[in-house]
Amino acid sequence: MVISTPPSSSSATGGGYQNSNKSLGFFANAMKRKHSFIQFFAMTGILLLSVRSLGQKYRIHDLQEDNAALKEEQEGLVNRMNHIKQSLLAEADIEPTGAFASRLRQLFGDES
Repeated sequence: MVISTPPSSSSATGGGYQNSNKSLGFFANAMKRKHSFIQFFAMTGILLLSVRSLGQKYRIHDLQEDNAALKEEQEGLVNRMNHIKQSLLAEADIEPTGAFASRLRQLFGDES
């Protein structure tokens, strides 16, 4: 009667015994399970594209907010500039000679 016992580590290396649990190399494992690796890489690619798309979505949203803020600021500056022009023209009209008012109108491009 033969008792089957797992070989010890010393007999595994010396007696030509090959461990069946020995891990295969990466490429050998990939070739053995080609379908799983292709599916894994495809899903990883889809995930990366989704994350990139989400980042671009939020970047577009931030740019739209910045654009709205800049338009608001531009309107404020235009209003301020028009107010300054009107104030300068009103003060220039007070001058008795009118030379300053005509020069300001030339600078501002007003034909009135």
